[in-house]
Amino acid sequence: MTPGFVHLHVHSEYSLVDGVARIKPLIKAVAGQGMPAIALTDHSNLFALVRFYRAAIAAGVKPIAGADVLVRNPVDAHKPDRLVLLVQNGAGYRNLTELVSRSYREGQRLGVPMLEPEWFTADACDGLIALSGGRDGDVGRALVAGSRPLAAQRLAHWVGLFGDRFYLQLTRTGRAFEEACLHETVALAARERDHVQGARHEDGRENTRQNARERRRGRHQTG
Repeated sequence: MTPGFVHLHVHSEYSLVDGVARIKPLIKAVAGQGMPAIALTDHSNLFALVRFYRAAIAAGVKPIAGADVLVRNPVDAHKPDRLVLLVQNGAGYRNLTELVSRSYREGQRLGVPMLEPEWFTADACDGLIALSGGRDGDVGRALVAGSRPLAAQRLAHWVGLFGDRFYLQLTRTGRAFEEACLHETVALAARERDHVQGARHEDGRENTRQNARERRRGRHQTG
């Protein structure tokens, strides 16, 4: 069975800045096109979650809860970094609600709820899937600025927190710098893949050498 297409970054009417989609028509359109699931990722809120969940279940579509959050940029508070968080399981739901709530209670900057970088711990990221935010995430911004080493460093930081649940996000909507970011992101992914594969290959060779040494020691002791 061929997997169906799934939208993982969608804003509804509850994203007042740029959301135009209403929940019921949105779910109707998704079901009508045979999409098996959809993620709702409104700006820093989960206000539509109950309506979204009920409408999706009624239409036979798997609802994926999420949020499009802002992470405070320590270099420039006026340019927070974007991160898309998706709920993987119950622990992830609890962590997402806590992070979003905390952004309103403790993270207000310039009237905008933001997450502090230090709030992302291994425990806080448990059960969550993260998308890098494209050109507006910290990895994407480093790539657009031409700083590949910084982008790789930031990617390593997020992977250290989320593991294989962190994904580099690719978007193509015609916005400025988006195309350049897309190609640089693909290149970054290829470099990191080669790095990981190289490390695994070296580990494999070291294991082979270690096994050979142990066999030689075993023969020597037997003799």
